[in-house]
Amino acid sequence: MTPTEKSLAGLHHVTAITADAQKNIDFYCGILGLRLVKLTVNFDDPGSYHLYYGDELGRPGTILTFFAWAGAHRGRIGPPQVSVTAFSVPIAAIDFWSQRLKEHSIEPHAGVDRFGERIVSFHDPDGMRLELIGVADPKGQPWAAGPVPAENAIRGFHSVTISEEGHKDTAKLLTDVMGFQPAGGEQNRFRYRVAGDGFASTVDLLCVPDARRGELGAGIVHHVAFRTPDDAQQLAWRNQIASLGFNISPVMDRTYFHSIYYREPGGVLFEIATENPGFTSDEAADQLGMRLMLPPWLEPHRSQIERIVPPVRLPSSGKKPD
Repeated sequence: MTPTEKSLAGLHHVTAITADAQKNIDFYCGILGLRLVKLTVNFDDPGSYHLYYGDELGRPGTILTFFAWAGAHRGRIGPPQVSVTAFSVPIAAIDFWSQRLKEHSIEPHAGVDRFGERIVSFHDPDGMRLELIGVADPKGQPWAAGPVPAENAIRGFHSVTISEEGHKDTAKLLTDVMGFQPAGGEQNRFRYRVAGDGFASTVDLLCVPDARRGELGAGIVHHVAFRTPDDAQQLAWRNQIASLGFNISPVMDRTYFHSIYYREPGGVLFEIATENPGFTSDEAADQLGMRLMLPPWLEPHRSQIERIVPPVRLPSSGKKPD
């Protein structure tokens, strides 16, 4: 099956930057109730952590990851960037989340209505813009063992908002190549969605031609990844995108998935990632995120890496990693 016969399945993961690994863990695990499914290092910069959060198993469509670059300067949100990362929660949980955030000294902006959906918006400790969007029938699975009651817990991604100086060329890529369909618009926001059950399926393009350009740093999304089932489909996507003149990377082994990267016309870094092997490929499900995991080619350097990366307190045990 060629990629033109099948759209991408939706969002796979979002990767951003944090200046403080411990604050990041405390926020996303302790307050938002996500599970730390993998504690590893940036394979291209093994002196820094790469943190992965998600549902119980880190299923594609739930994965938020961070490059932990200690002391990184605060970035500036603006085009061309993924400027908002949004999660789905049950619609009845919106008031719960407004109260929970306030209890943790986070001031939410609640009650915003967009495309008929209730939204709670806020920032993480690095200033990254986040939203919780109430959905009548969210499709993801909550992490039942987390600090947030399962009936209120995050289910996975709802959408990403991509800010662009001009959105038309990006929209053409989404619809003509990647299989997204127009799903409405409000003022300068244009929504696109892939077919399916609605899980992690939505991209909003925000046209902001007069906005100050963004700057990479802490609190900024580095790239957004879309999911495809397997290596064969990924290779077909690579061939298709390369044929259109995009400068696309070779396939890269990220241990938990395989990746290809390219920049969309506006300049945002896109990735297409496989759904397998997944985060249980090197750890049992009940052990995810409890120790520093390294790929085979970095394992011989474990002692050196452990001396460089700062110790962190993990939410699963309250202890420093082994």
